[in-house]
Amino acid sequence: MGTQGKPLTPEKKEAIVALKKYFDRTRDDDLEQMSPGVERVENASGIGIATIKRVMADHNRGVDFTNQDPVYRGRPQRLLSDSMQAVTRDYVRRSNREGCYITLEKLCEYLESVDPEQKFSIRTLGRALDRWGFTFGKGIRTQRLREKNHVVAARQRYLRRKRTNRKGEGSIRPEVYLDESYVNRNHSNDFIWYLDDDGPWLQKPTGKGERLIIINAVTENGWVPGAKLTFKSSRKTGGYHGQMNQEMFTKWFREKLLPNIPKKSLIIMDNAAYHNVLSAHSAPTAACRKEKIRLWLEQNKIPVRDDCLKVEMIEILNKLAPSPTYILDEIAAEHGHEILRTPPYHPELQPIETCWAVVKNQIARNCDFTMANLLTRLENAFSVVTAETCSGLIKKVREIEDTFWKEDILLDEQY
Repeated sequence: MGTQGKPLTPEKKEAIVALKKYFDRTRDDDLEQMSPGVERVENASGIGIATIKRVMADHNRGVDFTNQDPVYRGRPQRLLSDSMQAVTRDYVRRSNREGCYITLEKLCEYLESVDPEQKFSIRTLGRALDRWGFTFGKGIRTQRLREKNHVVAARQRYLRRKRTNRKGEGSIRPEVYLDESYVNRNHSNDFIWYLDDDGPWLQKPTGKGERLIIINAVTENGWVPGAKLTFKSSRKTGGYHGQMNQEMFTKWFREKLLPNIPKKSLIIMDNAAYHNVLSAHSAPTAACRKEKIRLWLEQNKIPVRDDCLKVEMIEILNKLAPSPTYILDEIAAEHGHEILRTPPYHPELQPIETCWAVVKNQIARNCDFTMANLLTRLENAFSVVTAETCSGLIKKVREIEDTFWKEDILLDEQY
C-alpha cells in the first residue's frame, strides 16, 4: 500500500481489517508452517505488524474509522534532555584526556547509542552544549570540545570548599542539600500490560494537568523534618522557577528550613535567580542597572567620567568590587550557617536531584489522574526516600567530586 511515513486513511484501515479477517478464516490450523494472520497481512500490504495490531485493536473496541479525526503529523520535536548533561560531560572529558578528536557528529552518535530514545539534530546538540557550558576551542595540536573557563573555575572553588569540610567518611559541618521541583496531576507511566488484539484500554487525560510545586531539603539522615513545602501552581506550563520568587523562598528558608537543620550547617543550593538576590549592603554586579553601579562607584570614591558607558563601569567593578553579598547568605550567617552554591550545569553534584527522581517514579506508578490522590501519593512517595537512600547518594556524589577534582588537574596540565 506504500504507507510508510504517512497516516493511514479510513479506507486503508478498513482494508487491513478485511484482510485480517480473511486470513483468519482461511487459516489451516493443521499446517504449522502457515504464518499468523497478522504476518500474512504484513506480507500482503507492506504495513508493519505494530500498525496492523493498533488498527485491529481499534476495530475490536468498536472504533468507527470513517468518523475519526484526521491525523496531522508535524515536524518532530528535537529537544535534548538536560538529563544527558552528566553523560555528555563524562564523554567529553574522557575524550580530551585520551587526546581524541571530538565533533558534534561523533558526540551525537555516542549519545544516541546511550539512549536510543533521544532524537535530535546536530544544531540542537550544538545549542545544548553551549547552554551547558561547553566551548569549541583550539587544543594543543587540534581543535577540541571543552568546558568553558568560568564553569571549570566555579567547579574548582566549589570542590575546594567541599573537600575542606570533609572529616574521614563524614563532614565537619553538617551538609544540607536543598532544591525545588514539581509534579503534575497526570504524571504516570506510559507503559501498561494489555492483550495485543484489544490494545491498551487505559485512556489517559490529555495534557499534564494541574501542577504541585515542592521545596524540601535532605541530609545524610534523610529528609529534613518539617521542611517540606507543597503548593499548587497557578500555571500549567513553563518552568516551576517561574512560580517561585525571592519573598516566598526566603519565608520558607527562615521559617521551615533553618529551625530544623543541625547547628552550623553547610547549606548547598543551586544558582536559581531567587537564591541570588543581592543584599542591600552588596556591591553591584554586571546585571545591575547603570545608575546603581555609578552610585556605588561614587560612594566608594572611585572616579567615573560623566560620559562613561556601562560596559566601562563593569570593567572597573571586575577589578575593584568585592564578591557580591546575597540576602540568603546574611540570613544564614545570622543563624550560624554557611551557604555554598553548586557550579552551573552540575545537577550530578546535588543528591536531592536523584531523590526527586525516586519520588516522581513512585508517583507515576500509582497514578489515577486526580488531584486529591496526588497529594496522598506524594506523601507516600516521600517515605520511599530513607536515611539509607540519602547517605548512599551523598557518598556517590563525593566519589563524583573526587573524580572531577583529579580530572581537572590532569586536563589543566594539557593546556
